[in-house]
Parts: sequence; structure tokens; C-alpha cells
Amino acid sequence: PSAPGPGHVEADTVAHCGDTTAGDFVYSLTFTDLYSGWTENRAVWNKGTQGILDQLKDLEAKAPFALKSFHADNGSEFLNWALYEHLTGRPLKVVFTRSRAYRKNDNAHCEQKNYTFVRQLFGHERFEHPELVALMNDLYAQEWSQYQNHFRPTFKLLSRDKRGSKTVRRYAPLRTPYQRLLDSPDVPKATKTRLRAEHARLNPFALKKAIEEKLRKFFTRLGNLDREATKP
Repeated sequence: PSAPGPGHVEADTVAHCGDTTAGDFVYSLTFTDLYSGWTENRAVWNKGTQGILDQLKDLEAKAPFALKSFHADNGSEFLNWALYEHLTGRPLKVVFTRSRAYRKNDNAHCEQKNYTFVRQLFGHERFEHPELVALMNDLYAQEWSQYQNHFRPTFKLLSRDKRGSKTVRRYAPLRTPYQRLLDSPDVPKATKTRLRAEHARLNPFALKKAIEEKLRKFFTRLGNLDREATKP
């Protein structure tokens, strides 16, 4: 149920397409570590190979763990030579795996984060203006990441046993992704020092207030862009 240590990542994309996938619109990329639950999101215009690759490079550079394996679904934004060469064409190759067709549970950790980290934040509206990408990333990369990873504890499944008709699940104590990384012997001391310093500067109440303010500005901007687009 859990990874042996940090660095084993699942990735997926969420379409902000509203009721139709026709035309161009924004996607959100979700990047989650199986061991700690540390999750990052980034917005991209459409889901072209280069746009996804650029964001993944940025996420990998900023992640508080070394990437060891990468698991994605079967979308063309992941199954391409550019991403394959980026992950495997290095001295310490990253194991690159993909989900089986029609098996969403193969990417279950990321699918769950798609809802709690993307849909609960931005909803199901259609974002068909490229100007929105920068506004979303300003929130994703800063307050949203800090609030979720440093202050939102989550359960971690340790085991699942089938006993007759019942399934018995055993969970580890509630911990935040930040705390799990500090607990891990695989995370270098320098990284833990940096994480502690960042954590000491953060205030969850201030972060929550900033998130709400950025969301207000975002949806105001979205409304203005939608009205401009429908003018005769």
C-alpha cells in the first residue's frame, strides 16, 4: 500500500474543460509522492508534450526528495519520447511505469489528489483563457503547496487484510507530508534543515487567508475574460 521511501511519484492531469473537451483550455498537473503524500500542482495550457515536460522538470527541481520512480496514466502527455528520455537518460535512471488500460486504481493516490487538491480548489468550470495559467500557478506553487504539505495531516494506509467478507485496514497515525519527510532516514539533513526553516516562516491562518484572496481575484478575472469573449 505504501512506497518504501520518498521519491516514488504518481502523476496525472485534470481537464478544466467544463462540459465539453472541444477547443483549447487549461489542464492541471498533479504530482504526488507515495511515501509522504507531498503533492504539487501546476497549470498548463492544453497538455502538450513540452508544456508538461517543462512543469515536471520544475517540480522535480523543487521537490524535497530525489525522484526514483515515476508512474503515470496512458495519456499522450506522458507516453512520449521526450519524457521517457528525460527520466531514463541520466546516470541514475528513474523507473518509468504506466497504468494498465481502464484501471484507474493503478494511479489511485494521484486520482484522489486530483479531487482534493484541484477540484475542491478550482471546481469544475471551464478555463479557456491562457492568461489564467499564471494566476493558477501563483497559487499552486506558493500558498496552496505550503498549506497542504505543511499543515494538512493525512492518513496513510499500512495494510489491508481480507477477513471473510470484511476488509480490515490499518493506518499509520495522522501526519503531514512535511512531518513524514522529517521522519524519513532517506531525506538528507540539508533538505530537512531547509524544510524546517520554511515551516518556521509559515502561518496556516495567513496562508488560508491568502488562498481565499487569490481565489477571489482569479474568479473575478475569469468572469471578466468570459464576458469579454462573448461580446459581439
